[in-house]
Amino acid sequence: MSQKTLFKIQYINLCIDEFARKFRLAPKVSYDYLKKFNGLAFLDEFYDVEHTLALQDTIGSLQKICARNGGTL
Repeated sequence: MSQKTLFKIQYINLCIDEFARKFRLAPKVSYDYLKKFNGLAFLDEFYDVEHTLALQDTIGSLQKICARNGGTL
């Protein structure tokens, strides 16, 4: 596994945990929500940009992406 892939996995896990913390969800529930409403796909596709931003900005972006795809948080 490349170092970039490892960093990407760690970053996505961090985002899942922070999203869970912000909305007081269990990490598994956070993961399921982000997967269902395309938040994980967003993180995967735009990792190169998102990991350079403040974490709270990324969490806000995830909330907006999920809302556009039917999420209600």
